[in-house]
Amino acid sequence: MIRRSTVVYIIILLALVGAYYYLKNRPQPADISVTPEATSEQTSYLFTADEGVPTSIRIQSKAGETIELTRDSTNAWALTLPVAAKADQGSAEAAATQVTTMRILNKVPNLDPNVAGLKTPEYVLTVKFNDKVERTVNIGVVTPSESGYFVQDAAGGDVQIVSTSSVDALLSLLTTPPYLETLTPSPTAAETSLPTATLEAGIHNETATPKP
Repeated sequence: MIRRSTVVYIIILLALVGAYYYLKNRPQPADISVTPEATSEQTSYLFTADEGVPTSIRIQSKAGETIELTRDSTNAWALTLPVAAKADQGSAEAAATQVTTMRILNKVPNLDPNVAGLKTPEYVLTVKFNDKVERTVNIGVVTPSESGYFVQDAAGGDVQIVSTSSVDALLSLLTTPPYLETLTPSPTAAETSLPTATLEAGIHNETATPKP
């Protein structure tokens, strides 16, 4: 007579054998490869490094204000407009660096330039580079969200939105040109001289002795 425990072992063994053959012979799922999507867009700039190093920066406003910075023969920055003068090298170099970091936030294809304030630009920026490349871009109005300015290459193309901070940093040159030093006007003759009568009155008051 077969013991009950033996029967249980046989059943377990058959179950294990059956499970083995099922797992070995079951259909395999199709091979699926997933390519992750990029989580961030590549940053692009209005002026690229391929264009070289800025050697001249000119900004003109619709109101007629103009400033121009140019590297001289010694590679030092100098102002040519609104007044020819030596430039503060640190401030001028910071402006040149700012030109190369004007980040494009977005592109707006088929946008009417008149709507973006580009038909008659608020500002015109012209930059020359050391390899003789010259580019002019028109700067329009600020976007409704105030995150950027509408900008378009003077040669045409899509309207782009450039970050407000990078544009404002350059436009500030119009109101605060980077002169090397601020000249203080010399006092005029009228400011340094006193009328004779006033001098005489002062001397009389200092020397006069009160009567007892």
